[in-house]
Formats: sequence, structure tokens, C-alpha cells
Amino acid sequence: MKYLFKTGLCILALNLVFVSCRDTEKEEEKTEVQKLMEDPDNKVEVKDGGDKIKIETAEGDEIKIKKDDGEYKKKVDRADGSESKLKIEDGEVKKKTDN
Repeated sequence: MKYLFKTGLCILALNLVFVSCRDTEKEEEKTEVQKLMEDPDNKVEVKDGGDKIKIETAEGDEIKIKKDDGEYKKKVDRADGSESKLKIEDGEVKKKTDN
């Protein structure tokens, strides 16, 4: 009986330690695009089942993201007239900026 009580007490203590040490608050890191999409001031359009995303920000910037056959393209037209393009294909990133 004594052995059973000690074993039960040890199991209870271990269970308490494991439960109290686990990380219950998990903050997910959101990408820049997710943050822009959640902003209520921005206008968001999603087409082709999520393959095309267009975001117009309150500042006047326009961001277009497109996926074609495993290739991602991102085009940013800023309110000041500058433009930048980003292309990702086969793990290779190509960036073009026009000022």
C-alpha cells in the first residue's frame, strides 16, 4: 500500500511538472502579406482560388502577387511612382527595381 501511494504521488508530481512547463501561449509569426490582408484600411482581392492576390493600401501602394506553375511573382507599385518586381522560380530569387 505504501509503495502504491508513493508511486501514485510521483506520477502526479511528474504530471504536474510536465503540464506546468509546456508553452501554452503560441504567437504565430505572420508574413507581411498576411498583415496587409488583415488591415481593415486595405482593399484586398483574391482570385483564382488564391493564385492571384491584389492589395491596395491606404497610402496608395498597389501590391500584386501571382503564382504560375510553381513560380511566384510579386509586383509593387508605390504611390510615389516607383515600382519593384520580385520573381521566385526554382528557389532562385530575381529582383528588379525601377525608381
